[in-house]
Amino acid sequence: MFHVKHSGELLKNQRVIAIANQKGGVGKTTTVMNLGAALAACEQTVLVLDLDPQCNCSSGLGWSGDGPSSYEVLEGLVPMREALAATRFPGLDLLPARRDLVGAEVELLGESDRSERLRQALASSPTDHRWVLIDCPPSLGLLTLNALVAADAVLIPIQCEYFALEGVSELMRTLDRVRAAWNPELAVEGAVLTLYDDRVSLARQVVDEVRRFFGEVAFATIIPRNVRLAEAPSFGKTILEYDIRSRGAQAYLSLAEELLRRRGTHEAVRVG
Repeated sequence: MFHVKHSGELLKNQRVIAIANQKGGVGKTTTVMNLGAALAACEQTVLVLDLDPQCNCSSGLGWSGDGPSSYEVLEGLVPMREALAATRFPGLDLLPARRDLVGAEVELLGESDRSERLRQALASSPTDHRWVLIDCPPSLGLLTLNALVAADAVLIPIQCEYFALEGVSELMRTLDRVRAAWNPELAVEGAVLTLYDDRVSLARQVVDEVRRFFGEVAFATIIPRNVRLAEAPSFGKTILEYDIRSRGAQAYLSLAEELLRRRGTHEAVRVG
């Protein structure tokens, strides 16, 4: 990977989306990586911000581990633009993370602006990406709070399993608190159902339950449980690089096109 060159001008129509759910294993990182790649395949410029100390998004996008990371950006040690790395996928760039990011939550606790570090970093060192996707940790701690304060909207992955909506009410209350204190314009971009197995009757029941809960905010696209989708990160690849003809790849391309339609962006190009 190599560093990314930018004009340094913030796009007026840039959309910052936090992918958040405090439950683990619901497909947050998979969605960030592959929705990002799918948007890039639709001729969009995309920046992925890894705010999860597990660093799965960074390794899954093939980051070598060299150079600054989101820790240095949140600590104010490095401007955002200087910490970005280009991935192998054209149009898709990365602010990587290392495991030292977990220390930022402790180190920033005493700072008055601890919840706004990411928003400040984006504003003081703007990029020219059309989309910014933030991979949040599976918690509602300080790192996720930074993502919500910086974001225009939240996308919520929900696994098609028993108790799928467990914790979603708490997340919605957190969004209300963030709106009241820091970010009054924060919206819900949508809920996307993940890890769907159409052979399981419970999965179909979960789809109905989630769509009743979220209404028109729920995406029509459903991400299937797919072996190729699970394999791709271990090779440092998105599913579009690993197997573009797989059901997982086609689902994320469909999700990207649905998101572009919602945003009124019509330059989507079907791939594969």
